[in-house]
Amino acid sequence: MLKRSAIGASVAVLAVAGTVTYTVTSETTATRTAGSDRGRVHSRALEDLPGAASGGTGGKAKGLSRRTTEPFSMVGVTWDRPAEELRGTIRFRARDAGTGTWSGWKAIEPHSADAPEHGGRGGTSGLWTGPSDGIEITVAGAAALPVGLRVDLIDPGTAGATPRALGEGGMRLMAARDVTAPRPAIVPRATWGADETLVKEPPEYDTSVKAAFVHHTTSGNDYTCAESAAVVRSLFLYHVQGQGWNDIGYNFLVDKCGTLYEGRAGGADRPVHGAHTYGFNTDTTGIALLGTHTAANDPDLPGVAPTQASLNGAAKVAAWKLGLTGADPTARTTLTSAAPDGTGGKYPFGQEVEFGTIAGHRDGFATACPGEQLYAKLPAIRTAAKQITVPAIATEVTGATLAGGRYHTRSTATLKWSPAQGATYKAHVDGKAVATGTGSATVTLAPGTHTVQLHGSYADGTTSSSPAYTIVADTTRPTITGQALYLRRSTVSGTAIPVALHWKAADNAFLAAVKATSPAAKTFETTATSWAASAKPYTTQSWSLTAADAAGNTGTAAISRYAGVTNEQSATRTGTWKTTTTASYLGGRGLYSSAKGAGASWTFTGRTAGLIVKRGSGLGAVHVYVDGAKLGTLDTRASTTSYRQLIWTRSWSASGKHTIKIVVAGTSGRPTVGIDGLAYIR
Repeated sequence: MLKRSAIGASVAVLAVAGTVTYTVTSETTATRTAGSDRGRVHSRALEDLPGAASGGTGGKAKGLSRRTTEPFSMVGVTWDRPAEELRGTIRFRARDAGTGTWSGWKAIEPHSADAPEHGGRGGTSGLWTGPSDGIEITVAGAAALPVGLRVDLIDPGTAGATPRALGEGGMRLMAARDVTAPRPAIVPRATWGADETLVKEPPEYDTSVKAAFVHHTTSGNDYTCAESAAVVRSLFLYHVQGQGWNDIGYNFLVDKCGTLYEGRAGGADRPVHGAHTYGFNTDTTGIALLGTHTAANDPDLPGVAPTQASLNGAAKVAAWKLGLTGADPTARTTLTSAAPDGTGGKYPFGQEVEFGTIAGHRDGFATACPGEQLYAKLPAIRTAAKQITVPAIATEVTGATLAGGRYHTRSTATLKWSPAQGATYKAHVDGKAVATGTGSATVTLAPGTHTVQLHGSYADGTTSSSPAYTIVADTTRPTITGQALYLRRSTVSGTAIPVALHWKAADNAFLAAVKATSPAAKTFETTATSWAASAKPYTTQSWSLTAADAAGNTGTAAISRYAGVTNEQSATRTGTWKTTTTASYLGGRGLYSSAKGAGASWTFTGRTAGLIVKRGSGLGAVHVYVDGAKLGTLDTRASTTSYRQLIWTRSWSASGKHTIKIVVAGTSGRPTVGIDGLAYIR
């Protein structure tokens, strides 16, 4: 996952005469999750030792003298600016927590890891050390080093259980069109110990998976398979707390024994937007092999060849993920670069690039990843993935509605297909055969989410399957809550008072439609929460809504409200007011006053009320009082003249008796105000 370029070639020396060494003066520690030990990151800032040159970015070496630290099992180095490269060498040694023995010097690839298309810190990959409690580190460069350098010591904790992979089955977002592959066993996040409280943002989803990018984590090869969950957990903590990402960047990880781990949250079967190949994270998945697979003779970061088990694991998950959207693992696909110009992407923003559907990280980004020894194995991964895939049985789902990438029904769904002579077909629900058929099979589903798939056995002994369809059986009605009718600011007429209906519609599975049935028919987006409408004056009307889900369940809600207007002549007045007669006012009459301190008040029963005024360039302000308390000053000035303007409203939680009063403010140069009454809803 690390990028290396010729411009930023590694410096071969560890330290040179006259270099400046640095040490630590501060530390921040991440919080453990209550009730469990899901790990933490100890971050230590680097600064000069006595005798070091001043000026933080001018030095060509930084480091940390040998010292005891908090427990850790992985080491990474990060800095402030995510797009900046560290051009130099990073060497460290760690003390074994069990024996107290210091390791030999180890190298960390200095150039920054890929990142999401926004935010975070620059950083190297994390290198696995195993349980350690001491560190000594040197960072040396021929040029200025990045600002904000720190070493991140990752303690994975002990939260991960013994890896228990989930077997075949599971949910799928989209149905395969041409090929399919079985779902491999995958260790879920809960099993390897992801601290979900650290993930602050919900997952983002793409529309499909067109390609799989293969990576190596460059986290070292000295881990045991029993430690794999801790390595994954350490990478998660480093990405989130060390580099400031929202979640681990990879979608899947594979250890040297071939065990697959679920990476970024959001559903292994869904097209989760990851952070693994800068510029090409959209509509792709990232598969990372735990280890370092650079060339064996690499002077700075020697690697080992990937195990056959890890290659098999990568092939299995690639075949399955690509098969979910019908992509052939040996085909080609075109992707469009999303790397903003000037941010270091290999391809400029908007450029279309052709890739293999199974590609290496270096194909999309200026990096050596996935290492020489793994990159050379990509053809073998493609071949193995192709052998896993088989032609899918072409099926159609009826009796259920496709929405949100899943089918929805109240209880039953039917699979239809064209049968082959002599073949036997069985429909499976959640891995269990429940029905047979020769061209169609109907399954009855209990409430909940299910995986439905057709399996065929042929006369020649071969087998095949349909895509695995996710079907949600749902008998729960949608809900409509929070209905309320308020006045809104607009023009009042003799036949229409501007109002807004508010609500919140929700469903336990998938909200498909929201409609108004009275006082008028209207269809809304399912995300809508308000309707700008008009109420008929002096009338009680019913405001009714109906919500429907994808399974056909409906829910309704209604409120009845009276809307009225109290005209200006009904106001209790003090001071000097004059009546004007013109058809522009409601009822052909309005009140105006230029006398500072002149007042007009209305007492009414309602739950929302608003002032109706004339607006114009020469009109002034009024002070507004509600139930005897001054709320503020309302200026009726406007660039153009307009009548019957509802420009101020006030609402209460329930209908009640209230008094609204206005007092002429006597605005300098424009003391006159014109009023036309009070609108209210009860």
